[in-house]
Amino acid sequence: MMESLLIANRGEIARRIIRTAKMLGIRTIAVYSEADAGLPFVKEADEAIAIGPPPARESYLSQERILEAARETGAAAIHPGYGFLSENAEFAEAVEKAGIIWVGAPPAAIRAMGLKDAAKELMQAAGVPVTPGYLGPDQSEERLSAEADAIGYPVLIKAVAGGGGKGMRRVDRREDFAELLASCRREAAASFGDDRVLIERYIANPRHIEVQVFADRHGNCVHLFERDCSLQRRHQKVIEEAPAPGLDAATRAAICDAAVKAAKAVNYVGAGTIEFIADTSQGLHPDRIWFMEMNTRLQVEHPVTEAITGEDLVLWQLKVASGEPLPKSQEEISMNGWAFEARLYAENPAAGYLPSTGRLEHLKLPTTVRIDSSVERGDEITAFYDPMIAKIITHGPNRDAALSKLASACAGIEVWPVKSNAGLLARIAIDPDFRAARIDTGFLDRHGESLVPKEPDETTIDKAATALSKAANVDPWSALTGFRIAGPGDSRVRVRIDGHLHWGRARAGLEANTVEMDEATLLFDAGNAWPIGLPHAGEVEADHGAGDGAILSPMPGLVISVDVAEGDHVAKGDRLLTVEAMKMEHALRAPFDGIVGKLQVSTGLRVSENQLVVTVIKEEA
Repeated sequence: MMESLLIANRGEIARRIIRTAKMLGIRTIAVYSEADAGLPFVKEADEAIAIGPPPARESYLSQERILEAARETGAAAIHPGYGFLSENAEFAEAVEKAGIIWVGAPPAAIRAMGLKDAAKELMQAAGVPVTPGYLGPDQSEERLSAEADAIGYPVLIKAVAGGGGKGMRRVDRREDFAELLASCRREAAASFGDDRVLIERYIANPRHIEVQVFADRHGNCVHLFERDCSLQRRHQKVIEEAPAPGLDAATRAAICDAAVKAAKAVNYVGAGTIEFIADTSQGLHPDRIWFMEMNTRLQVEHPVTEAITGEDLVLWQLKVASGEPLPKSQEEISMNGWAFEARLYAENPAAGYLPSTGRLEHLKLPTTVRIDSSVERGDEITAFYDPMIAKIITHGPNRDAALSKLASACAGIEVWPVKSNAGLLARIAIDPDFRAARIDTGFLDRHGESLVPKEPDETTIDKAATALSKAANVDPWSALTGFRIAGPGDSRVRVRIDGHLHWGRARAGLEANTVEMDEATLLFDAGNAWPIGLPHAGEVEADHGAGDGAILSPMPGLVISVDVAEGDHVAKGDRLLTVEAMKMEHALRAPFDGIVGKLQVSTGLRVSENQLVVTVIKEEA
């Protein structure tokens, strides 16, 4: 076993690797950017070294700086985690050339599976079924558009070097193909340095099922069963579970065997994931499940596999990288119970899932389930990296038990003032369709309105009224409820919640979890955080009517394209400009038909949250 390990990553995966490495007596070395200097993973490592400014390309993506840190600290091995350089064959080769152990897939396997078109061709040759589509070298817009026409809409445009949901666009109409192709190529070039794409048939009602595989240098290759990652938004996974619901023994055997076959086809070593897409229109059957791609690294959702197998996958990685055989044979690996993982993000689902940044003044996470967290109370969420706060992992003897634990855990999360998706996660966990496993990758699109309420519900309003009534003076001259000589009768209370006035009922016995923060009272309810208070004297509800045409940036980020000029005529919904933040593009569109007024920004300019970027002037009828 190696004596020391440098972790070329950050956040929760760095903490996860440190935990296992310390258990094995391995000295741990963290690298960090200036933005991450105070985060827990830096403090928990035995040694930590700064590698550059916040932008990832100048720190976590800088091969030279990471290798320099390894040499400076005498690191015997490097673990890349996931994302960043974990699937970079050039970096893997540079690590090995430097005489350092690479805790990851062989460079040749990374190259073989890193390009989606080449990987599919390789899988076809190995007898693994692949999704129908176009994988050719002609990358002209005309050829790609023609291939999409031949496949039939909807189609999926995917970056050949893509991963993690980046460089992927669904196209429903021929008229939208050119715009979405350009957007996909731009994102692919920025994320992977390669703007080539392939075209696939878009599968209606698809399930995303992946198989965890592991191989060593002694010819052994096993699977650790499957995970279902169908609950996604914009191809980013939100909740994962293991095993996959509704998968019978024969189908499980078929896809797990195909996964092992795929790994062997590239002489794989280490942890990997073979991803499949399943057409569920006629149920889950082996002949309707196709290879999609291989991730040559550990996955974010690996904890659910650890939960149902009882294995430590990071420990397996370190053993294999040290030249040891796999800890267990296929026959020795068993599956026990059910597990879920929910990704807690710093984002605002009620505002189109926009990223949320700032200091975590208040953070309370569950203590009765496994938590893999990136940050702690008082830490800063920045716009430079993925907005994950933590992963909530539950395990139970069956799906219902594990899901009930997840619902309870997510409902008890408290985050402020950073916005989070905790309320969304809690609602998903109790949704009747999700509990009945009626899921596919379009689940959130179909259920969005019910899962992301824009206003507090009646119970939340009553909790606010109850909490404020208890805190208020109870003498009859300042009581919030109606005054009667015989005693209180009317329990209706006027309260302000998140800036809006509501009538609520103060009810005896109604529990309300509140916190006092900076002269404000917060009500935490089912994962949501609501600022609450009493109306001021003479206060009236503000008019939140139609916008005045002033377009504000919804978050801090980088302007990557400006699509209009001053004086242009635009129609409602036309794209005005695009801002990139936390590795995602956000198009700002015209709120109504009008004329573009003053442009306040240009391509390449950084903007802050709520900064005025452009004005649209409504045309007179």
